[in-house]
Amino acid sequence: RRSIDRRAARGALSHLRVLDLSRVLAGPWAGQILADLGAEVIKVERPGNGDDTRAWGPPFLKDAYGENTSEAAYYLSANRNKQSVTIDFTRPEGQNLVRELAAKSDILIENFKVGGLAAYGLDYESLKAINPDLIYCSITGFGQTGPYAKRAGYDFMIQGLGGLMSLTGRPEGDEGAGPVKVGVALTDILTGLYSTVAILAALAHRDHDGGGQHIDMALLDVQVACLANQAMNYLTTGNAPKPLGNAHPNIVPYQDFPTADGDFILTVGNDGQFRKFAEVAGQPQWADDPRFATNKLRVANRAVLIPLIRQATVFKTTAEWVAQLEQAGVPCGPINDLSQVFDDPQVKARGLAIELPHALAGMVPQVASPIRLSQTPVEYRRAPPLLGEHTLEVLQRVLGLGAGAVEALKADGVL
Repeated sequence: RRSIDRRAARGALSHLRVLDLSRVLAGPWAGQILADLGAEVIKVERPGNGDDTRAWGPPFLKDAYGENTSEAAYYLSANRNKQSVTIDFTRPEGQNLVRELAAKSDILIENFKVGGLAAYGLDYESLKAINPDLIYCSITGFGQTGPYAKRAGYDFMIQGLGGLMSLTGRPEGDEGAGPVKVGVALTDILTGLYSTVAILAALAHRDHDGGGQHIDMALLDVQVACLANQAMNYLTTGNAPKPLGNAHPNIVPYQDFPTADGDFILTVGNDGQFRKFAEVAGQPQWADDPRFATNKLRVANRAVLIPLIRQATVFKTTAEWVAQLEQAGVPCGPINDLSQVFDDPQVKARGLAIELPHALAGMVPQVASPIRLSQTPVEYRRAPPLLGEHTLEVLQRVLGLGAGAVEALKADGVL
C-alpha cells in the first residue's frame, strides 16, 4: 500500500459543506464521495453508539499490537475524510445545534424513515425556512410517496423485491439453483452513487438559477433502474428473464469456462472476436458454422456451443488461455479472490490500496477512489473518524461555541 501525501491540490468541492445525518451505507457512501472531492463533511452521530456499522464486526481494525480496536471494517469502508460530531437531536438543545449547522451548510444527507426527522424540526420544509439554498437529500427504501413509503428498506430485501435476485444464481434445474444476492450491498452502493449525481445536479441548478431543493432517493427505484438491459428484455417481450448463472442473456460466449487448473472468464463481444477465439481454441470451423457464425445464432444455439467450448478449454491452464487470448485481442481474465485482486499488477499500478494515519491503529487501509481528475484530484485528508472525534472543533469553528458551552452540553448528555 502507498501512504498518502495530504498536501494535495484543492478539491473540486472544497467550497462546500455537507451535513451527513445518514448511517450504514447508501448515505455515507454519497457523503464519502463528496468528501473525497474536497467537500467538508460533518457526520452527525448518536452519542455513545454512533453509526450502526461501527459495531458491524468482526473484523475490526487492529492496533499496533494486533488487538482489535473499536472500529469495524464495515464502518471504515464509507466514512473517510469526514468529521464526527456527536449530537443527541432528540433533545431540544441538540435540535438547535443541528439546525444551526444546517443553516451554515450547502448539502444535507439523511436516511431516516419518511417523516422521521419532522418530529425534531429537521425535515426539509423546516430547514428550508432557515436556509433556502440547502440541498436536502433523503434516502429511503421506497421513497417519500407510494404505498410502501413508510416501510423500512434494506439492501438485501430490495435486491429480492426489485428483481435482481431473480436474475442471479444458477439456472433452474442445475444443482445449487435458487435465488442468490450479490456479494456486496450493491443496491446501497448504487443508491449512494445516484444520490451523488443528484446532489451535483442540484448544485448546478442552484448555481445557475438559485435556490436549493429536496432530493427523494429510493433504494427500490435505483434497483429497478439498474436492471438495465434485463429490464428492457422484459419490457420489450413480456417474458421475465431467468437466472443463467455466469452466462449473459444476450451474448454468447460470455461466461466462465473450466481450465486445466481452474476457471477463467471469456467475454466475446462480437463476431470478429469469436473468430479469433475459435482459432486460438483450435476450432476455426466454429466461426463459419451456420449455428455459430453470428451472435444471434450463438445465443439461439447456446446449448450446443457452450459444451463444445467447455470440452476445449480444459486442455490449457488459466494462465495459458489468458496469455494467448490477450495476444489475439479476445477479452478474457481470471477469477480472482481479494488477495489476488490487491496483488494484481494493474491494481497496484493504479494505487487502489492506500493507507491513512489513524489515531488507534497508526495507519488504516483504505480502497482508493476510482475518480481521477487532472486538475482537482481526489484528496485523502483524514481517516474515518473516531466517534465524536471532532465535536469540540466543529462546534467551536462552525458555530462559534466556546469550550465552556460545549463542556456544559456534554455534561448534560446532549453531546
